Amino acid sequence: MSKLPRNYGPTTHRALGLTDGERDEIVRMLGRDPSDVELAMYSVMWSEHCSYKSSRVHLGRLPTTGERVIVGPGENAGVVDVGDGIAVAVRIESHNHPSAIEPYQGAATGVGGIIRDIFTMGARPIALMDPLFIGPITDPRSRYILDGVVRGISGYGNSVGVPTVGGQTTLDPTYTGNPLVNVFCMGIMRADHLVLGRATGVGNLAVLLGSRTGRDGIGGVSVLASAAFGSPGAGDDAAKRPSVQVGDPYEEKRLIEACLQLLDEQLVVGIQDLGGAGLACATSETAARGGLSMDVDVGAVLRREPGMSAVEVMTSESQERMLAIVTPDNLARVVEVCRRWEVESSVVGEVRPCDPDGVGRLRIRDGRGGELLAEVPAASLADEAPRYRRPLAPPADLARRRADDPRSLDPPADCGADLLELVVDAAAIYRQYDHQLFLNTVLGPGVADAALLECAAPGIAWTGKALALSADANPGWCRLDPRVGTAATVAESVLNVACTGARPIALVNCLNFGNPENPEVMWQLSEAVDGMSEACAALDVPVVGGNVSLYNASEGLDIDPTPVVAVVGLLGALRGRPPVIGWQEGNAVVLLGQTHPGLGGSRWARQLRGHRDGELWPLDLAAHARVAGLVAGLVAAEAGEVEPPGLVTGVHDVSDGGLAVALAECAVASGLGCAVAGVATHAELFSESASRVLLATPDPDRLCERARAAGVPAVRLGVVGGTRLAVDGLLDVDVDELHAASRGRLDPVFGAS
Repeated sequence: MSKLPRNYGPTTHRALGLTDGERDEIVRMLGRDPSDVELAMYSVMWSEHCSYKSSRVHLGRLPTTGERVIVGPGENAGVVDVGDGIAVAVRIESHNHPSAIEPYQGAATGVGGIIRDIFTMGARPIALMDPLFIGPITDPRSRYILDGVVRGISGYGNSVGVPTVGGQTTLDPTYTGNPLVNVFCMGIMRADHLVLGRATGVGNLAVLLGSRTGRDGIGGVSVLASAAFGSPGAGDDAAKRPSVQVGDPYEEKRLIEACLQLLDEQLVVGIQDLGGAGLACATSETAARGGLSMDVDVGAVLRREPGMSAVEVMTSESQERMLAIVTPDNLARVVEVCRRWEVESSVVGEVRPCDPDGVGRLRIRDGRGGELLAEVPAASLADEAPRYRRPLAPPADLARRRADDPRSLDPPADCGADLLELVVDAAAIYRQYDHQLFLNTVLGPGVADAALLECAAPGIAWTGKALALSADANPGWCRLDPRVGTAATVAESVLNVACTGARPIALVNCLNFGNPENPEVMWQLSEAVDGMSEACAALDVPVVGGNVSLYNASEGLDIDPTPVVAVVGLLGALRGRPPVIGWQEGNAVVLLGQTHPGLGGSRWARQLRGHRDGELWPLDLAAHARVAGLVAGLVAAEAGEVEPPGLVTGVHDVSDGGLAVALAECAVASGLGCAVAGVATHAELFSESASRVLLATPDPDRLCERARAAGVPAVRLGVVGGTRLAVDGLLDVDVDELHAASRGRLDPVFGAS
């Protein structure tokens, strides 16, 4: 082999995020120094964002198989069977660091990227969710970030035509310097239309579809995710801004329709989106998965800026691009379909056989037969990044933290005043989103504990089934105990889905943590994985995909551990609207599950008293499964899956903010108060212990009998009526006052009155 172009200096690899040891490993694998293009491709493909080099040794402990699982982790999205020849594709991703630099485009392109992950599988995207974690809005920069992120999600999602049906917004000082923007997407497809991101068939062509390649995304998430931020300032932001991708939702919409038509007509044998690491990722991963080589002509890549180098073209993360593997016989029809949808296309490569030694190689040239710029084993980029078993250790003061019980704090002089500080209505955020695109959203944001959609889409007839979605996280719990806190987060998401009558069928996760070079952070990650694994096994929910975001730190301070889970549930028959958050005049209110009066991890302790230590309440996963199963069955009856209906008229889980906030949210939703008895202390009122649900019913005797038969504790709390929420001896608040307090937090940020 002739010498490849090499113009970099002896420390360039460090500037690209590679360690000296990693550079030495690249030299060993290649048997020579890498070229400019090769070094750049390894730097992005071996980044934390693309390779999971610090987390992969732990992720293997998650349960990933199940009777409904068609595609598990490792592809662009997980795919599960929902019956009747229909499958759903699900994926969650982070766009944390780009959103910290440029909130609007960072969040918008996060939406665009997750949508492409879905339709590259052959599924039509039908729903988005957006778990957001940002500093307090009293901080001007956090307020700016929240506004920009929400506008970016709404601006892209609404324009591209995919409804945002739910999410979560957490405002906490731990995210002041490093916000988290996670985005979940679900799509629906005919199961026989599944296409994987593999380059198969020697002689087949690699066709680049969509936007032209520019400099706006060079480095992007892959490089930004390889180093912790300092304190972001205006000058720093301006310097980093070119690394944030720029999105075009209208181009994405055309690309969706073009790709789905290509898949419907079976014109492609493999397809891959260009997300993190751009063309370097798409070409190496499709070649490696197909077990073949690929020759790429970097000169054939359509560009929107002059003078771009091969390094820039191969590592750009410009948005709205896909790589399709096409037979030569189908090329003309592919070009025709793309032209119909006003999508540009160009042949940029060809699938080639492996070398005589059986190695599939990725070769980059400038022009057909032009100068060879790179020649590397495709698998070395896609699959063979170093896997680090980094040191892990619990915090040295863990015992002290857990012994610092917030129940030792003075009880509130007025629990009602504390409740008014805790209630928050996120309507100001979700009003920015269109959640009725496709007109199959049965329960949208703010109405129920999970979103509920008809299992249908253009080209897929409704079968009478429905899909429930819930995205959840609780960093307050996970800070105290990453293992139990993560298990409780999974349990909460499962229970939220159950509150729509659905049974959980799959889970995806986004694991947001600090600097992995800190042993405490790696201990948090390892504990969280084990907690998730235990909960998923106990609740029979397979993990079909996920994402890991590390180096979430600012000024040397790591964020609190923030594992996000999104659970998909299936409701077998939807003939009517299920009960939602709220209650009706004269209803009895029944609490299912057992209350543990611990305040560790609670919003009351953390937000109102500044107390961030303590110990979590016990979590009994077997008991939780009984509660979730009972609730799903009761609510499914109201939705028409089974008979007879009429036993449950309102349903709401107890979690963030405890029983006090759950009662308040029911009162605000219905405009009716309730007289509650049997709650003795503020610890019972604000405890966030798991496995509890509030039910409103006209027949409490029959409901409690059903609970006893299922082995679930049940207690009557009170009767609905009047205009005040009163908990005997603890609080007495007017419902209108609760409503005004809940709307007063976020409305001013978005100009709402």
